[in-house]
Amino acid sequence: MVASSHPSPDPNAASPSPNAAVDQPAPTPPIHPLPSRIAVGVKISPLGPGIEVATPVTYRSNLRFGFNAFSYGRGFTSDGIQYNANLNFRSVETHFDWFPFAGSFHLSPGAMVYNGNQLTANTSVGAGQQFTLNNVNYISDPASPVSGTGKVDFNKVAPTFLLGWGNLLPRSHRHFSVPFEFGAVFAGAPKTVLNLTGSACDTTGANCANVATDPAIQSNVVAQQNKIKNDISFLKAYPVISVGFGYKF
Repeated sequence: MVASSHPSPDPNAASPSPNAAVDQPAPTPPIHPLPSRIAVGVKISPLGPGIEVATPVTYRSNLRFGFNAFSYGRGFTSDGIQYNANLNFRSVETHFDWFPFAGSFHLSPGAMVYNGNQLTANTSVGAGQQFTLNNVNYISDPASPVSGTGKVDFNKVAPTFLLGWGNLLPRSHRHFSVPFEFGAVFAGAPKTVLNLTGSACDTTGANCANVATDPAIQSNVVAQQNKIKNDISFLKAYPVISVGFGYKF
C-alpha cells in the first residue's frame, strides 16, 4: 500500500471565517490638515483703518490679532461753549474665529486688549459772550474769559463679539479673501471730564466769580459734565461694521 503524500486535516484546526473579507478595521475618517500659513489683511470700520494677522488653531478656527488707528479734528459749539475737539482711535484687538459649518460664516468672541479711543477738546467762551451750564445762563467775564479742557474716554480693556462671512485663511487653494463682519465693543459707560477756568458773571455782567472755585458754578459744571455723559451713554456698546481684504501666504 502506498502512503498518501497529503496530510490528513487536523480536526481541531479552526476553519476560516466566512466573513474574513469583511472583518477588516473600520477606515479612519479623513483628517483635515491645518494650513501651515499665516494671512494678513486690511480693513475699514468705525474704529478706523486697521491691519490684521491670522493663524490657524484647528481646521474650523483661527486666532486673529489686529490694530486700528485714526484721528479726526473738528470744532463745534454747544450751549455757547466752543469746543475744538480731536477724536483719536487707537486700539489693539484679538479674536477667536470659529467656523461652525466649515464655510465662510464665523462667530468671533474676542477682546479689545487696548482701548485708547478718546475725545479730547480745548474749550473757550469769548469775552462778554453768553453760555449755559446746567440750564443756567452766564456771561464770560471780559477781564478773564472762560476756557478749559474736556475729555471723553472708555475702559482700557473691553470684550467684543463679532459675526460675519469670510476667512482670512481660506481652507481652499485661494489666497485672497474679502471678510465682512458686524458686532459690538462692550466698552462700558463713557467717562467724561470737563474742567473750566476763568470767571463767569450773571446775565447782567455783574457778580463775577471764579468758575474753578465758586461752589455754585462748580455744581453746574459737574451737572453739565454728567449731561454730556448721559447724551453719549449709548456708546457703552459701540457698534462695529467692517469690510476688509486679506491675503494668505
